[in-house]
Amino acid sequence: MILAVDVMGGDNAPQAILGGCSKFLKSETFSDAELMLFGDEKALNQFKIENESLSNRFHLIPTTEVIGFDESPTEAYKKKKDSSLVRAFEAVKNGEAQCVVSAGSTGALLTGAILSLRRQKGVKRPVLASQLPTMNGKSVLLLDSGANTDCKPIYLQQFAIMGKAYMECVAQVKDPRIALLSNGSESEKGNMLTKEVHSLLSETKNIHFVGNAEARELMSGNFEVLVCDGFDGNILLKGVEGASKMILGLLKESLYSSLRGKIGGLIAKPAFADVKKKMDYKEYGGSPFLGVNGGVIKAHGSSDEKAIFNALRQGYNWIKNDLERVIQETIDNNQIDE
Repeated sequence: MILAVDVMGGDNAPQAILGGCSKFLKSETFSDAELMLFGDEKALNQFKIENESLSNRFHLIPTTEVIGFDESPTEAYKKKKDSSLVRAFEAVKNGEAQCVVSAGSTGALLTGAILSLRRQKGVKRPVLASQLPTMNGKSVLLLDSGANTDCKPIYLQQFAIMGKAYMECVAQVKDPRIALLSNGSESEKGNMLTKEVHSLLSETKNIHFVGNAEARELMSGNFEVLVCDGFDGNILLKGVEGASKMILGLLKESLYSSLRGKIGGLIAKPAFADVKKKMDYKEYGGSPFLGVNGGVIKAHGSSDEKAIFNALRQGYNWIKNDLERVIQETIDNNQIDE
């Protein structure tokens, strides 16, 4: 199995990306995987020198362009043919690799997935999914977390179907519980979109739909998949990230404000470290983009070596579990007419 890596994508590229790649290649768990690295020639040559003993497991492809976060995604993707991201997508499109991993521009990544890989047969809209920790020590998949801001009910119905396939195939969760984001748990709550989707999911076969869920229940552990449109999902995701940072910051400030707090902080330090680890996006690696012909993992823009390593792990599991085939079979078995 081969993963195509955009070495130049992200705030900490190329050092953090290459560091994560080196760590991935050195892990015995992924000894059957190879990497195609696309990026600056000088950086790639240095990587080759530092990882000479593993040279049979990576392929270096120098590129001359980079798509920035501040560029128009579609325009940049179409014009910068020799960018690390475009070349990585082309490798998957041509069958040279099975999955793209990038910490670069989300817009450019989604554009590339659609333009180069195309939607899987029967998929109305591909979806960006994000994994978050829950109170019971497991995880929940939030989708859509930002790819489709304007949605039809049928899109969310398919998001649920693809979310089920991902959690069963990659996360090994049997018959995951699926909830719908709304402003109340009652079936009559929500806007027109939510009410129509609730009706559709209630009638959809082969999924375990548990009804509406409010935003505060996201990490409750009461369900494994939460479905919503990309606008609400992105706001919810960023709200959780912001709240987590604030709470940890306030705790730190409070603990260090007095001698008693400092002593208590030292005693509770292991517990705080455990909470921080569970809330850290680096532990999850990235967000899978489901519904296109090939694997796509979007790592956080500020990813460090650890986050990139976990994003590669996620891509590895995508390929190993043949997720693309599983999603296609799931879509085929749930024919939907608009």
